Amino acid sequence: MDRYNKIINKNEREIVLLKSFPCVWGKCAFCDYIDDNSKDEEAVNKLNMEVLKNITGEYGVIEVINSGSCFEIPKTSLEKIRDIIKEKNIKLLFLESHWCYRNRLQEMRDFFNVPIIFKVGIESFDYNFRNNILNKNAKFKTVEEVKEYFQSVCLMVGIKGQTKELIDLDMKLLEENFKYGTVNVWTENTTKFKRDEEIIKWFKEKYSYLDKHETIEVLYNNTDFGVGD
Repeated sequence: MDRYNKIINKNEREIVLLKSFPCVWGKCAFCDYIDDNSKDEEAVNKLNMEVLKNITGEYGVIEVINSGSCFEIPKTSLEKIRDIIKEKNIKLLFLESHWCYRNRLQEMRDFFNVPIIFKVGIESFDYNFRNNILNKNAKFKTVEEVKEYFQSVCLMVGIKGQTKELIDLDMKLLEENFKYGTVNVWTENTTKFKRDEEIIKWFKEKYSYLDKHETIEVLYNNTDFGVGD
Protein backbone atom coordinates (compact mmCIF):
# COMPACT_ATOMS: atom_id res chain seq x y z
CA MET A 1 0.00 0.00 0.00
CA ASP A 2 1.28 3.46 -0.92
CA ARG A 3 1.42 5.69 2.15
CA TYR A 4 3.31 8.77 0.95
CA ASN A 5 2.87 11.07 -2.01
CA LYS A 6 3.36 14.62 -3.23
CA ILE A 7 0.27 16.41 -4.52
CA ILE A 8 1.45 18.88 -7.12
CA ASN A 9 -1.45 19.58 -9.49
CA LYS A 10 -3.21 21.94 -7.06
CA ASN A 11 -3.09 22.85 -3.39
CA GLU A 12 0.50 21.53 -3.28
CA ARG A 13 1.43 19.47 -0.24
CA GLU A 14 2.87 16.20 0.96
CA ILE A 15 0.40 13.58 2.15
CA VAL A 16 0.87 10.55 4.39
CA LEU A 17 -1.55 7.73 5.11
CA LEU A 18 -0.82 6.45 8.61
CA LYS A 19 -2.10 3.51 10.57
CA SER A 20 -4.10 4.17 13.71
CA PHE A 21 -6.21 2.65 16.43
CA PRO A 22 -9.79 1.61 15.48
CA CYS A 23 -12.17 4.33 14.33
CA VAL A 24 -14.26 5.72 17.19
CA TRP A 25 -17.46 5.18 15.16
CA GLY A 26 -16.52 2.43 12.73
CA LYS A 27 -20.11 1.81 11.63
CA CYS A 28 -20.43 3.78 8.39
CA ALA A 29 -22.40 1.50 6.08
CA PHE A 30 -20.24 2.28 3.03
CA CYS A 31 -16.80 1.98 4.63
CA ASP A 32 -14.37 -0.93 4.64
CA TYR A 33 -11.41 1.43 5.01
CA ILE A 34 -11.24 0.69 8.76
CA ASP A 35 -9.59 -2.65 7.99
CA ASP A 36 -6.35 -0.65 8.03
CA ASN A 37 -6.75 -0.05 11.76
CA SER A 38 -4.85 -1.97 14.44
CA LYS A 39 -4.72 -2.26 18.22
CA ASP A 40 -1.03 -3.19 18.11
CA GLU A 41 0.43 0.17 19.16
CA GLU A 42 4.06 -0.86 18.68
CA ALA A 43 3.47 -2.12 15.14
CA VAL A 44 1.41 0.96 14.25
CA ASN A 45 4.11 3.33 15.44
CA LYS A 46 6.85 1.35 13.72
CA LEU A 47 5.10 1.59 10.35
CA ASN A 48 4.22 5.25 10.85
CA MET A 49 7.82 6.17 11.64
CA GLU A 50 8.93 4.69 8.32
CA VAL A 51 6.22 6.55 6.42
CA LEU A 52 6.99 9.87 8.11
CA LYS A 53 10.66 9.62 7.10
CA ASN A 54 9.56 10.52 3.57
CA ILE A 55 8.44 14.04 4.47
CA THR A 56 10.79 16.68 3.06
CA GLY A 57 8.85 19.81 3.97
CA GLU A 58 9.45 21.23 0.48
CA TYR A 59 5.97 22.75 0.20
CA GLY A 60 5.64 23.79 3.83
CA VAL A 61 2.32 21.95 3.92
CA ILE A 62 1.53 18.37 4.95
CA GLU A 63 -1.67 16.37 5.15
CA VAL A 64 -2.00 13.47 7.56
CA ILE A 65 -4.81 11.00 6.99
CA ASN A 66 -5.70 7.65 8.54
CA SER A 67 -8.59 5.23 8.53
CA GLY A 68 -10.51 7.23 11.08
CA SER A 69 -9.71 10.47 12.88
CA CYS A 70 -6.46 12.15 13.83
CA PHE A 71 -7.39 11.53 17.46
CA GLU A 72 -6.91 7.79 16.88
CA ILE A 73 -3.27 8.16 15.79
CA PRO A 74 -1.02 6.99 18.67
CA LYS A 75 0.65 9.72 20.69
CA THR A 76 4.15 8.57 19.71
CA SER A 77 3.27 9.06 16.05
CA LEU A 78 1.68 12.43 16.75
CA GLU A 79 4.82 13.53 18.58
CA LYS A 80 6.91 12.54 15.57
CA ILE A 81 4.66 14.64 13.32
CA ARG A 82 5.12 17.57 15.69
CA ASP A 83 8.90 17.12 15.54
CA ILE A 84 8.78 17.12 11.74
CA ILE A 85 6.67 20.28 11.71
CA LYS A 86 9.40 22.04 13.70
CA GLU A 87 12.34 20.51 11.84
CA LYS A 88 10.95 21.05 8.34
CA ASN A 89 9.39 24.44 9.03
CA ILE A 90 5.88 23.28 8.15
CA LYS A 91 3.46 26.21 7.93
CA LEU A 92 0.13 24.42 7.45
CA LEU A 93 -1.27 21.03 8.47
CA PHE A 94 -4.34 19.21 7.14
CA LEU A 95 -6.01 16.72 9.49
CA GLU A 96 -9.20 14.65 9.37
CA SER A 97 -11.71 14.21 12.15
CA HIS A 98 -15.07 12.58 12.65
CA TRP A 99 -17.92 14.89 13.57
CA CYS A 100 -18.03 13.40 17.08
CA TYR A 101 -14.64 14.97 17.91
CA ARG A 102 -15.75 18.47 16.93
CA ASN A 103 -15.40 19.81 20.47
CA ARG A 104 -11.80 18.57 20.80
CA LEU A 105 -10.21 20.16 17.73
CA GLN A 106 -8.47 22.84 19.78
CA GLU A 107 -6.49 20.07 21.48
CA MET A 108 -4.75 19.36 18.19
CA ARG A 109 -4.13 23.03 17.51
CA ASP A 110 -2.52 23.41 20.91
CA PHE A 111 -0.47 20.23 20.45
CA PHE A 112 0.98 21.08 17.02
CA ASN A 113 1.09 24.88 17.42
CA VAL A 114 0.64 25.40 13.68
CA PRO A 115 -2.41 26.44 11.61
CA ILE A 116 -4.61 23.41 10.89
CA ILE A 117 -7.27 22.85 8.23
CA PHE A 118 -9.65 20.29 9.68
CA LYS A 119 -11.49 18.05 7.22
CA VAL A 120 -14.69 16.25 8.12
CA GLY A 121 -16.29 13.47 6.11
CA ILE A 122 -19.98 14.23 5.95
CA GLU A 123 -20.62 12.60 2.54
CA SER A 124 -23.76 14.71 2.08
CA PHE A 125 -25.49 17.68 3.66
CA ASP A 126 -28.76 15.74 3.34
CA TYR A 127 -29.58 14.49 6.83
CA ASN A 128 -31.51 11.40 5.76
CA PHE A 129 -28.97 10.22 3.19
CA ARG A 130 -26.04 10.91 5.50
CA ASN A 131 -27.37 9.26 8.63
CA ASN A 132 -30.19 6.87 7.75
CA ILE A 133 -28.65 5.39 4.59
CA LEU A 134 -24.90 5.84 5.03
CA ASN A 135 -25.03 5.62 8.85
CA LYS A 136 -22.45 8.38 9.20
CA ASN A 137 -23.52 9.46 12.70
CA ALA A 138 -22.98 13.14 11.93
CA LYS A 139 -26.28 14.51 13.15
CA PHE A 140 -26.04 18.19 12.38
CA LYS A 141 -28.97 19.97 10.79
CA THR A 142 -27.41 23.01 9.10
CA VAL A 143 -24.28 23.94 7.17
CA GLU A 144 -23.63 26.64 9.78
CA GLU A 145 -23.05 23.94 12.39
CA VAL A 146 -20.33 22.39 10.25
CA LYS A 147 -18.68 25.74 9.47
CA GLU A 148 -18.41 26.45 13.17
CA TYR A 149 -15.86 23.64 13.55
CA PHE A 150 -14.46 22.56 10.18
CA GLN A 151 -12.79 24.35 7.28
CA SER A 152 -13.13 21.53 4.74
CA VAL A 153 -15.77 18.89 3.99
CA CYS A 154 -15.55 15.57 2.18
CA LEU A 155 -18.57 14.68 0.05
CA MET A 156 -19.56 11.54 -1.84
CA VAL A 157 -21.21 11.35 -5.25
CA GLY A 158 -22.25 8.48 -7.47
CA ILE A 159 -23.90 6.06 -5.05
CA LYS A 160 -27.13 4.47 -6.25
CA GLY A 161 -29.93 6.23 -4.43
CA GLN A 162 -28.50 9.71 -4.76
CA THR A 163 -30.35 12.15 -6.99
CA LYS A 164 -29.08 15.01 -9.15
CA GLU A 165 -31.00 17.43 -6.96
CA LEU A 166 -29.31 16.12 -3.82
CA ILE A 167 -25.85 16.40 -5.41
CA ASP A 168 -26.57 19.89 -6.77
CA LEU A 169 -27.46 21.06 -3.28
CA ASP A 170 -24.33 19.47 -1.82
CA MET A 171 -22.11 21.19 -4.38
CA LYS A 172 -23.86 24.52 -3.83
CA LEU A 173 -23.38 24.36 -0.08
CA LEU A 174 -19.75 23.33 -0.48
CA GLU A 175 -18.84 26.11 -2.89
CA GLU A 176 -20.72 28.82 -1.01
CA ASN A 177 -19.52 27.94 2.48
CA PHE A 178 -16.08 26.33 2.41
CA LYS A 179 -12.74 27.32 0.92
CA TYR A 180 -11.58 23.70 0.88
CA GLY A 181 -13.37 20.51 -0.07
CA THR A 182 -12.92 16.98 -1.36
CA VAL A 183 -15.50 15.28 -3.57
CA ASN A 184 -15.15 11.52 -3.75
CA VAL A 185 -16.70 9.77 -6.74
CA TRP A 186 -17.91 6.46 -5.38
CA THR A 187 -15.64 3.46 -5.93
CA GLU A 188 -17.29 0.14 -5.17
CA ASN A 189 -15.81 -1.90 -2.33
CA THR A 190 -16.89 -4.82 -0.17
CA THR A 191 -20.03 -3.04 1.06
CA LYS A 192 -23.48 -3.24 -0.52
CA PHE A 193 -23.39 0.16 -2.20
CA LYS A 194 -23.19 0.33 -6.01
CA ARG A 195 -22.05 2.99 -8.45
CA ASP A 196 -24.64 4.94 -10.39
CA GLU A 197 -22.81 5.33 -13.70
CA GLU A 198 -25.45 7.66 -15.14
CA ILE A 199 -25.20 10.04 -12.18
CA ILE A 200 -21.41 9.91 -12.31
CA LYS A 201 -21.34 10.76 -16.01
CA TRP A 202 -23.71 13.68 -15.40
CA PHE A 203 -21.60 14.89 -12.48
CA LYS A 204 -18.34 14.75 -14.45
CA GLU A 205 -19.88 16.84 -17.23
CA LYS A 206 -21.70 19.40 -15.09
CA TYR A 207 -18.95 19.89 -12.53
CA SER A 208 -15.89 19.54 -14.75
CA TYR A 209 -14.94 23.12 -13.80
CA LEU A 210 -14.03 21.86 -10.33
CA ASP A 211 -10.97 20.20 -11.87
CA LYS A 212 -9.52 23.70 -12.16
CA HIS A 213 -10.68 24.89 -8.74
CA GLU A 214 -7.63 25.76 -6.64
CA THR A 215 -8.77 24.23 -3.36
CA ILE A 216 -11.68 21.89 -4.10
CA GLU A 217 -10.44 18.47 -5.21
CA VAL A 218 -12.43 15.78 -7.01
CA LEU A 219 -11.22 12.22 -6.58
CA TYR A 220 -12.47 10.15 -9.49
CA ASN A 221 -10.73 7.14 -7.97
CA ASN A 222 -10.21 6.62 -4.27
CA THR A 223 -6.43 6.53 -4.76
CA ASP A 224 -6.18 9.83 -6.70
CA PHE A 225 -4.20 11.37 -3.85
CA GLY A 226 -1.56 8.74 -4.54
CA VAL A 227 -2.04 6.88 -1.25
CA GLY A 228 -4.09 3.84 -0.36
CA ASP A 229 -4.74 0.60 -2.16
